[in-house]
Amino acid sequence: MEPWWAESGSTLTLKKIMKKLFTIDDFMVAFISALGYGFGYTIPMYLGWTQPACIAVCFALGITLEELISRIVFSKTVQQKTVNRVFTYVAILLIFLIAEFVSRHLLGTSLIEDLEEEFAWVVGLPIVGFLVNLCIRGYRVRKICKLYGDGSEGYVFDVTDRDIEEVNQRNRAVHGEYDVECAVRTRNGIYVGKKYKETRIFWGIPYAKSPVGELRWKAPEPLPASETVFEAKSFGASAIQVEHKGSIIRHHRQSEDCLYLNIATGDEKTEAKKPVLVLFHHGDFTYGGSVDPLLYGEDYVNANQDVVLVSFNYRLGIFGFIDFSEVPGGEACPDTLNLGLLDQIAALKWIRENIGAFGGDPERITVLGFESGATCICLLAASEQARGLFRRAFVFDGSPESACDTPDASRALAKALLKETNTSTMAELLHLDTEALKDAVQRLWMSMCTPTCDGKLIPKQVYEAYRNGAASGIEFIVGITGGGMQVIRSSVGSKNYKDAVKAAVDDLQGDIDGSVAEAMRAYIKAQTLTSSELEAKSELYGQWTALGIYRVAAKLSQGGNKVHLMYWDEKALIENLGSGTADVLATLLGNSEALQMYGSVMNADLSEMLRALLLKFVSGDALQLYRNEISGFDGLDWEAFPQALIVEDGKLACDTIEDRITEVKGLLDYMLK
Repeated sequence: MEPWWAESGSTLTLKKIMKKLFTIDDFMVAFISALGYGFGYTIPMYLGWTQPACIAVCFALGITLEELISRIVFSKTVQQKTVNRVFTYVAILLIFLIAEFVSRHLLGTSLIEDLEEEFAWVVGLPIVGFLVNLCIRGYRVRKICKLYGDGSEGYVFDVTDRDIEEVNQRNRAVHGEYDVECAVRTRNGIYVGKKYKETRIFWGIPYAKSPVGELRWKAPEPLPASETVFEAKSFGASAIQVEHKGSIIRHHRQSEDCLYLNIATGDEKTEAKKPVLVLFHHGDFTYGGSVDPLLYGEDYVNANQDVVLVSFNYRLGIFGFIDFSEVPGGEACPDTLNLGLLDQIAALKWIRENIGAFGGDPERITVLGFESGATCICLLAASEQARGLFRRAFVFDGSPESACDTPDASRALAKALLKETNTSTMAELLHLDTEALKDAVQRLWMSMCTPTCDGKLIPKQVYEAYRNGAASGIEFIVGITGGGMQVIRSSVGSKNYKDAVKAAVDDLQGDIDGSVAEAMRAYIKAQTLTSSELEAKSELYGQWTALGIYRVAAKLSQGGNKVHLMYWDEKALIENLGSGTADVLATLLGNSEALQMYGSVMNADLSEMLRALLLKFVSGDALQLYRNEISGFDGLDWEAFPQALIVEDGKLACDTIEDRITEVKGLLDYMLK
């Protein structure tokens, strides 16, 4: 019989969820802490102090020594070289032996004998705490497995009415007194946020004028200067979007008035400016938003006070990527082809102009995006209008090749929108209410478009632009997942999965050379001898996408950019959910509760290592982890492309990954035959 923490159908085992209890460094910290607690109680007791006073000194001295010895033992200086660690341990041992000698000869007593009981408590308590955490983790795994079953229905969010009500609160103008400690003055107004542990958070700050009324389908316009005081305690509305069953954003209010951002910054105000991390949400250009719990940055900033974190919304679907040039009157809206990208540029400009007020350094902005968010970053890196708006980029599971639609496809979407809304001119479209357009979005979701490489905002040949230095000066981390299309099913649900795979493969075949497309169809047919057509298409598309992302790293490297490659091949807790965006993003930001909502449990050790590397990246430091810089970890030197950081089975390793993109290599071999 399996133990209760290894649920039937779960890939989680006791070995995977157990942390290493002690390393030699952990033992040293626990040992010195035990001395502190013991001394802190025993010495005042000898002096005749009252018991409450003895207990107070016990905790004060124990906690102080634990903090002090942790800083020493886990410092870069000590951890960088083995000889430094040995010297430190010898020095600590000598100090203890000297204290024992002094105690025997001056006090007539032995520290070891007197502290025997205290040692038992102090060393025993961490073990008890570990077992309690193991039970809590097991309970969470059981709850997740019960909610998700085999995961075939994709993401199933256990959201309460109270959660929905809370997340849909709105900000208001402030009249009268307000908390000046949580207030920040920007060019466009004074925003009053709120505190979360050691972090100040500001939700729902507008970064451009509301794109409503006469500004519907217009490029974002800057906000006017203002001295008005506003709340910044609730998220701004999400963009109008496709409401997939597997999208948590469908529980949040949607509006055309969606151009808002959120900021998390450390509570302590310092003179030194901090690096800034800007999150681009995912969602296939048709859904998603910054209210997604995966993007909450409060816990990350709370643990890493030296970073300012920003997330934001941008227009999606028919509001962000469409072409009205052939619609009568469409010349009044000339920028609709890539409005979502223009929103992103506007957000980055606002951040650059105002982030200093929140403690951020406008010269050290790093952008991080997954899937469609990563694609957008890849495109902006080649755009002249976005030049200089960010210095570093972490792009995961997205590439310029995902922006595969042409103006023809965007014009076809405009015609379909006219038909769905029973309109014929731009004026009629501009007079439709939001609900009518929202209904059309749900019916047209299979026809939605990606950004278009129009030759104006985005070069028609992005890779050529990379080679010509368009992205020069930007350092990249390019990430690939081994999960393929499985994660897409988690979002769109099983009902729509077959259509989504068919549309993806059809679009791919339509965008590549005819002979290659024909070879691809023959290859898929050959694979159906051992698997279903759906499985063959899904695996091929996932691997083709992975190869495309690998090409991003290669092209950027050829263009002179400093590039690091990352390959995520962790196994999912629930196999049918796959392990992709949710797992990687939550692990990078330390959002354990959010990941539980998405049907998985975060590996705390892995998260600690990746968060440390992310902090080094945004700070401009070398991507290295010294031995035991993370307790119990042997160290890592993440070299540039073509070496890759491979995340697998809860461990990190560096190696090449060409051999892992097997299906696409098989297709290429098939074509050569």
